[in-house]
Amino acid sequence: MDIYKFWKDVLEQNADAVRDYFDKNADIYWHCTNEHFNVDEFIIANCEYPGSWSGKVEKVEKINDLLITVTHVYSQDGTQSFHVTSFIKVINDKIISVDEYWAEDGTAPEWRRKKNIGKAIKS
Repeated sequence: MDIYKFWKDVLEQNADAVRDYFDKNADIYWHCTNEHFNVDEFIIANCEYPGSWSGKVEKVEKINDLLITVTHVYSQDGTQSFHVTSFIKVINDKIISVDEYWAEDGTAPEWRRKKNIGKAIKS
């Protein structure tokens, strides 16, 4: 499975293409919002989400049948930015499960800024 093409289709909200990556009985878990989706529900949640999206896969690790990705996802109008860590289990070239953790990008909390600790990763 081409993980970069998968993410491209997800970000472009291409429902038909996204469906083809999944085993029909796959499970998708969004742990930060305590949600479990089947494939049809995932496609609705992803492809009917408002707005237009872009992104970049920043890191990929493969351990046997598990793909781990870190992807920067952002709205094309620049108003929203997220990083998502995904654990994608693939068997016979089909996704059978996804565990995802979404984080909204933002500034460090005020209490850490006041302590003048840490440095920006990117400028």
